[in-house]
Amino acid sequence: MSLESLPILDFSRLSAGPDEAAQFRNDLRDAMHEVGFLYLAGHGIPPELTDSMLGVSRRFFDLPEEQKLAVENIHSPQFRGYTRVGGELTDNAVDWREQIDIGVERPAVEPGAGVADYWRLEGPNLFPAELPEMQKIAAEWTAKLSEISLTLLRALAVSLGAPEDTFDEAFAAQAFPLLKVVRYPGESDPDPVQGVGSHRDGGVLTLLLVEPEKGGLQVDYKGEWIDAPQVPGTFVVNIGEMLELATDGYLKATLHRVISPLRGTDRISLPFFFNPALDATMPQLAVAPQFSAKARGLSVDPTNSPILQTYGDNALRYRFRAHPNVVAAHHADLVKR
Repeated sequence: MSLESLPILDFSRLSAGPDEAAQFRNDLRDAMHEVGFLYLAGHGIPPELTDSMLGVSRRFFDLPEEQKLAVENIHSPQFRGYTRVGGELTDNAVDWREQIDIGVERPAVEPGAGVADYWRLEGPNLFPAELPEMQKIAAEWTAKLSEISLTLLRALAVSLGAPEDTFDEAFAAQAFPLLKVVRYPGESDPDPVQGVGSHRDGGVLTLLLVEPEKGGLQVDYKGEWIDAPQVPGTFVVNIGEMLELATDGYLKATLHRVISPLRGTDRISLPFFFNPALDATMPQLAVAPQFSAKARGLSVDPTNSPILQTYGDNALRYRFRAHPNVVAAHHADLVKR
């Protein structure tokens, strides 16, 4: 069976009465089992907030280089802040993008005896002084998308025959979402150049907004790359390895990649990663027998790295792979150990 496009689901059906809500949950489960990706419409994010988020993102990348480098992630033990073009690796190759990583604003945790290494990821963000509005807009964006994400997780739990609040404990107190504000400069000419290499997301749930009328995302479906261009008014939603782990592979964490735009163009992309607390272990869902019988086990990681039970261990491993310069500057003791 071939797939021409990702399925499109309308989030507002969850509020349209019991029958519509039940059908939405079933459609959500089936899409995440079969494809692992979908377009989410009817999400209720105000267009004004979307415009503000895209606008401040564009203003950030328009800043002079020295102002962006003032908040470069080399200054952040938490791997927050700006990454210049070519400063991140995926699938052992250089990603052709620049970005700023924004997490939840919390006090830093001092390393020490009995303190798990992953707590080093908690801490403050780095924002450019020239864009004082960026912090507030990003915080509102993160709050809205976190709410949608938790609602989707609750819907998935119910659709699989598990209690609706199955995921609440892992996310309620200190969820660890991450927003990346990304710009892909055009490098394809016309042969495609890697924007982001082939990978599966390591967390739980990803919501992606791309500038209108832009493409570049490709999703692996049964060994073929399916284009997933921006569909107006939607987010692209996909699950990560931790949710695949929680369902023994019934829900599918799917390989995907991003192709650089054509030379002379660029693209703003806003991937939002909804993840549990760093010390959380994903609950194993009590999946109903008719679904557990179709669980496929875990995907084979191209790097042969197993998915770890505690989310923070996965998050730290990913940062170490992607940003060796930050590791050398702030975490040399862990490398030695």
